[in-house]
Amino acid sequence: MADSIKKVCVIGSGTMGAGIAAQVANAGVPVLLLDIVPKDGADRDAIAKGAVAKMLKTDPAPFMSKRAAKLVETGNIDDHLGRVAECDWIVEAIVERLDIKQSLYAKLEEVKKPGTAVSSNTSTIPLERLVEGRSDQFKRDFLITHFFNPPRYMRLLEIVTGAATDEALARKVEDFADRALGKRVIRAKDTPGFIANRLGTYWLAIAVNAAMDLGVTIEEADQIGGAPMGVPKTGIFALIDLVGVDLMPLLSKSLSSTLPEGDPYFDTIRPMPLVDKMIADGFTGRKGKGGFYKLEKGADGKRAKFALDLATGEYRPEKKPERLPGKADKDLAALVTLPGKSGDYAWTILGHVLSYAAKLVGEAADDIVAIDDAMKLGYNWKFGPFELIDKLGPGKLAERLAAEGRPVPALLKAAGTNPFYRVENGKRQYLAADGSYRDVVRAEGVVLLEDIKRGAEPLLKNASASLWDVGDGVVVLEFTSKMNSFDEEIIKLIQQAIPLVKAQFKALVVYNEGSNFSAGANLGLALFAVNIAAWSEIDKLIAGGQQAFKALKYAPFPVVAAPAGLALGGGCEICLNSDAIQAHAETYIGLVECGVGLVPGWGGNGEMLDRWQKAKAMPKGPMPAVAKVFQTVSTATVAKSAAEAKEHLFLRETDGITMNRDRLLADAKAKALALVDGYAPPEPPVFRLPGESGRVGLGLAVKDFQKKGLATAYDGVVSDRLAEVLTGGEADLVDTVTEEQLLRLERKTFLASVKDPRTQARVEHMLTTGKPLRN
Repeated sequence: MADSIKKVCVIGSGTMGAGIAAQVANAGVPVLLLDIVPKDGADRDAIAKGAVAKMLKTDPAPFMSKRAAKLVETGNIDDHLGRVAECDWIVEAIVERLDIKQSLYAKLEEVKKPGTAVSSNTSTIPLERLVEGRSDQFKRDFLITHFFNPPRYMRLLEIVTGAATDEALARKVEDFADRALGKRVIRAKDTPGFIANRLGTYWLAIAVNAAMDLGVTIEEADQIGGAPMGVPKTGIFALIDLVGVDLMPLLSKSLSSTLPEGDPYFDTIRPMPLVDKMIADGFTGRKGKGGFYKLEKGADGKRAKFALDLATGEYRPEKKPERLPGKADKDLAALVTLPGKSGDYAWTILGHVLSYAAKLVGEAADDIVAIDDAMKLGYNWKFGPFELIDKLGPGKLAERLAAEGRPVPALLKAAGTNPFYRVENGKRQYLAADGSYRDVVRAEGVVLLEDIKRGAEPLLKNASASLWDVGDGVVVLEFTSKMNSFDEEIIKLIQQAIPLVKAQFKALVVYNEGSNFSAGANLGLALFAVNIAAWSEIDKLIAGGQQAFKALKYAPFPVVAAPAGLALGGGCEICLNSDAIQAHAETYIGLVECGVGLVPGWGGNGEMLDRWQKAKAMPKGPMPAVAKVFQTVSTATVAKSAAEAKEHLFLRETDGITMNRDRLLADAKAKALALVDGYAPPEPPVFRLPGESGRVGLGLAVKDFQKKGLATAYDGVVSDRLAEVLTGGEADLVDTVTEEQLLRLERKTFLASVKDPRTQARVEHMLTTGKPLRN
């Protein structure tokens, strides 16, 4: 059904409209972006054109590749509105004023095809008011599609339909948004703020008010209201800085104008002179001069972080709070019972927000799953509100609310001591409003490893990896180490898995559902081995990784890698050694070893050389491919999307890209099964490399970078080691270099690098600060 939408029109090229247009283009679908005619200037399309130009310079980038921008055609509403007849979906993302939206809809009704979906990106105006005065046909074609900012990166899309909306049309839009745009679609009811913003705005208002009332500093608030509650490290005040301090009063005004009388949200509204002054002075968050936090030069002349004192309104140096006592940073029940302001602050947030979430079931959403998913996807919470209630204990939450004389929501009363979620016969179930448990149902075609694991035992398992049967003769190799980094245990399990898969299964998929596919080798373990001079252990790890990855490459069954998030160093190399890759669109992949003074050691150099030598556009001869790979690897280039990864050949043109993370495993499994019939392992590549002359040429290029101040002295040393591998060491143009010879060169050069104190300093600095050392 997703391919039934072949062209989209977005009207309004502000931040949201432009971002939606970019994501449609990222999906490979042509999009017409329209805006008003500017008051000045000869170019009547200047506003929409300017929005595209701005996005091409924006970081993080709305476009997954610059090629996607070519799919955006710009125009203006006065001259080009008739072209909506070419489109299968029209998205309105103009100013949040009912009269202006209704005026646009009247014009659209004259030119659009009947049956073409029209949706508004509004987050505040009820659907029924939007379509007042429109024809029955327009009402059938109309819905709300509420994207979250930035549209490329935020996975939540709330869809609201009206009484007259054609459900088949709504499903067509939903399917396109899911499969092509990568969204988890949640159906919300036509109520103010829908789900995520209704609850999220209430949460932030409660948290800000409570910090002021209880004398909690913004650093303490972000500590208590952050990680312990599963909120991203931004916490409360840093999140407001991120989304914009000036958004707070705007959301408050819009919600308070539409919420029903008596809604608990009204209790949060109070004068905010401090916030008003911040906005007036330009302290609107990261987009302004700063917000609750700001960066500026300290007394020592270095840039330092300052925090706003909520009591005085003055900035002071940021103070890191003391660690929360006992288990309070990991146990919610312990957190809310802490004596003093820390426990009071945590309880004030959770007591209000969780009971409000319970009130919204049936009003803003049909069930608890929709509310939990909305908060996890729209506000990046690790746990939804009902998952948090389960951590506190539903009975204990209700008991404490009642003891304080506060209303206990009906849903919480009905739950009693029963959890909101449970696992029954290997299936996750949720508590419905009628008191029964129902299975959590995934969208059609979605396969998640977390669901499979609930009802199965691993085929193989150790401390860092597992092997799972995912049906149809396919197994999944899952990494489970910290950051999914490679260690001896993962290598060991790969070696154990190959004979098992060969004997009993058809194909293997390398996949996991962590935030990142793999951050590469475990540098902490490597540094420990260095500190005790365990060189043989490091050599063993490099040799073992090479053997394991090549064993996967030449296994008698297809291997498909399915990365998402970071796939760096070894995480990239296992992908390069696979038969095929099915990557999530938001895959950030690259060989980054040079950044910490090392060279790729698990076959990445040879795999990249082989790809570039076979590239159609690459000039022939031994040097062009070598120079290209040298440039990519020596600069630790990381592709910032799967689309960009194809430009760097980390992915081949034949490799697949999945827009929706939830569908990655199903797509990878299908790709693996498609390779089974007639499968034969690849032939090992043979290289003709330029040898010493090529190494000298690459060295001259590095020296030029050093003269310009773009490379350090040690960058030159590391680059020379990389050049030795890529040019074949002592090989000559008349010689052939085998894959095995290249692997030996990698291993030798890696060991030389790791023994260098300057590399050790880089590794230690990266582990300590998370940033590269420029030595």
